Formats: sequence, C-alpha cells, structure tokens
Amino acid sequence: MSVPVAIIVAVADNGVIGRDNQLIWRLRSDLQRFKSLTLGRPMVMGRKTYQSIGKPLPGRETIVVTRDPTFNTEGVLTAPSLPSALALAQERAKAMGADSVPVVGGGEIYRQAMPEADLIRLTRVHCAPEGDTLFPDPDPAHFVETGRESHPAGPHDEFSFTFIDYSRRPATKGHV
Repeated sequence: MSVPVAIIVAVADNGVIGRDNQLIWRLRSDLQRFKSLTLGRPMVMGRKTYQSIGKPLPGRETIVVTRDPTFNTEGVLTAPSLPSALALAQERAKAMGADSVPVVGGGEIYRQAMPEADLIRLTRVHCAPEGDTLFPDPDPAHFVETGRESHPAGPHDEFSFTFIDYSRRPATKGHV
C-alpha cells in the first residue's frame, strides 16, 4: 500500500503562487503549518524551488526533481523525473514511517503531481498579487473539501488566510 501524496501549496485569491521563483508574501502562520505538514517526511520539489530555499530543511528529507545530471547537493536526493521522485519518496516514507509524501512545488511539479495527489493542503492567501506562476483550483470532480479554517492576519502575517484541505474522490486517481 502506498503512502498518500499530499500537495502543500499557498495560493492567492487570484491563483498566483509566486513571482520570479519567490514567495510573494510573508505568513509565519503558513510557514508553521508547512513545517508541521513536512517534518519527518520526504519532500519532493523541483530544482528551482530547492534553489529558492537554498538548503535542505532540517528534520525532513529533500528529493529534488531535476533533468540536470550534474546537480548534486549534500543532504539532497535527486531524481530525473517526478515519477521517479515519487517512487523514491514512497520508499523513503515507508522507511521513515511517514504518513504522507509532501509535494511542495513549484508550478510545473504541482501540475505534474496533481493526477497522483491524494490530498491537497492549500493555504488561500487573501490577496491578489501579480505573479508568473499559478495554481488551479482543485477540480471538484476529483477532490472534495474536507476541512476549512479561516484566520485573520496575525502579528507576523501580511494577509488573512484560510487553510483548506482536500481529499481525492475515490476512483479518480490518475486524473487531473
């Protein structure tokens, strides 16, 4: 039995998730949620996302999808494609006793992972910034909302936000 694949993403009201390979808001509350959803798990991300972070995050394994065979960073596993990264993450998740395989970006990795995702852990950031990377709303034919928590902007948050959880509908795996 496979470990659930969980897309972890923060999305503005207008669908924007980034600009110039960078986050475009500061939400400490969302970073705390991100940490709780990724600690002790093997995270899958694209090379550009990894380079925007700049280092492996403590307490979790990092698997970077890259077509560059010379990309090599200490403390990071690499895979040449998303399917191979997910296969590696499944092995690592089982070895670690992890309850999910988080996929944490960027835009192209999210697009490729959507048909394989069992869960989406979405933070809806209540703003409408300009950006060059978008995330689509989960298709209600494939995903059902299972939880929602609205939050005002805290002292270290630029905007108010809502945590929204989705689960894949049965028999729709492999579909966008």
